[in-house]
Amino acid sequence: MPCRLLILISGNGSNLQALIDACADGRVDGQIIGVISNVPDAFGLQRAARAGIVTAVVDHRQFENRSAFDQALLATMQSFDADLIVLAGFMRILGDNLVNAYSGRMLNIHPSLLPRYPGLKTHQKALANGDKEHGVTIHFVTAELDGGPLIAQARCPILPEDDEASLAKKVHELEHQLYPLVVQWFASDRLHCQNNQAFLDKQLLMEPVQC
Repeated sequence: MPCRLLILISGNGSNLQALIDACADGRVDGQIIGVISNVPDAFGLQRAARAGIVTAVVDHRQFENRSAFDQALLATMQSFDADLIVLAGFMRILGDNLVNAYSGRMLNIHPSLLPRYPGLKTHQKALANGDKEHGVTIHFVTAELDGGPLIAQARCPILPEDDEASLAKKVHELEHQLYPLVVQWFASDRLHCQNNQAFLDKQLLMEPVQC
């Protein structure tokens, strides 16, 4: 049975598109059963609709606090009965109850070489600090922001002529290659999370796989 994937987005959905393509061409043994956005006009919803994928919107602005939003989002997520939750540019911090409901079954992609630069403005920070390289990290989601067990990273050099826009483009290209690969690890039962630690092929990942 293909792995049942539920994708959460907030915007353009380029990583969603990479996963749609990877499922279609067999690089991921998975089926995207739904896409949820907290932004009603997110372009990623159009991508999903074009691919015939069921979509749902849980607009965070319609709730008086984060707890109420989390409760509604969790109920919507549970209605899909997914094997794996994939955060693909989902720009809301998730509460403990929701995260714990999917412990070991939720992935996030972050545009930096974690633990460097959790949070926002990662390209700006890498440039400001004179870093020689930048990249992307995929990790399991825990209640700690961008702090769950690291799974894999991909890197790119920072050249003297790079600015935020060029660096973002490089990182996006890495994301579109790396996310389907890691999702396939999970779909093929190679990737697990136990006791807040990531395992690939039953081996504890002491540091993220470099791809």
